[in-house]
Amino acid sequence: MAGQVSLKWGHVSITGNFRDNNEDNFLIDPQARFFLVADGMGGQSAGEKASEMAIDLISEKLLQWFNSQKPDKKSPAHAIEEAITHANSEIMALGGLDSRYHNMGTTVTFIVNVAGQFFVGGVGDSRTYRLRDGKLEQLTKDHSLTQALVDAGTISAEEALTHRYKNVLHKYLGTKEGSGGSELKSVTPQAGDRYLLCSDGVTDGASTTVIRDLLSNTNDPHVAAQKIVEAAQQGGSRDNITCIVAHAG
Repeated sequence: MAGQVSLKWGHVSITGNFRDNNEDNFLIDPQARFFLVADGMGGQSAGEKASEMAIDLISEKLLQWFNSQKPDKKSPAHAIEEAITHANSEIMALGGLDSRYHNMGTTVTFIVNVAGQFFVGGVGDSRTYRLRDGKLEQLTKDHSLTQALVDAGTISAEEALTHRYKNVLHKYLGTKEGSGGSELKSVTPQAGDRYLLCSDGVTDGASTTVIRDLLSNTNDPHVAAQKIVEAAQQGGSRDNITCIVAHAG
C-alpha cells in the first residue's frame, strides 16, 4: 500500500537476441515510493555502468529526501530534478576521468509516488505509459531527433516510427543537456490504472496497440511484463528489453 491507491507490480529485463550484455537497469522501491528504468549507451560495458550509476544515484537522492521530509523541505519536483542533475553530473565526471567510460550515457524514466500523487518524467527515450479506461497514453516525452522533427511539423508521427534518426537522442544523462529537466508531470492515479515503464527495447518491437491490448487483458502485472517483453522480442527488437508494469487498485 502506498498513498491513496494500493499498487502491485511486476518486472522483466532481458539482454535480447542481438546484444552481448544488458545495458538496462531498473529499481523498484519496496515501499512503492519510486519506480526507475534506465537504458545505457556506450562501448563495451560503459552503457551498463551509466545506467547503473543513474539508478543508484537517483534512488539514493530520492531516499534521502523521503527520509528527511518535513513540511518546509523542498518540493517533490525540486527533489526529483536535483536527483537527476546529480546523477547527470556524476556520469559526466566519470566519463571525463576514465577512458573506459568516455562518452557513456543513459536514459531514465520514472514514477515517484508522494502521498498518492505520481510525479512522472524522464530523460532520453525510455517511456512511461498509463492505461486508463482502455486508452493508452504516453506520459513522458522522447528526447529524440525524430520527436523534435514531429514537434516542428517536419515529419508526421507515422514517419517517425521508421525514421533513420529515431534512436538518436539530443538529451540524455551524461551530457550537458541531461540536466535540463525531465519534463515532469503530476498525475493523480485512479484505481484501475495500469502503468508501464520501459526501455526503448520494448517500443522497438511492440506497437502501442500490442502494448495496450496486453496491459488491458492481463490482470497479473508480472505476467503482463513477461508478455510485453516476449512480444517485443518476437516483434524484432534489436535491443535489451526492460519493463515494469504497475497496477493501481
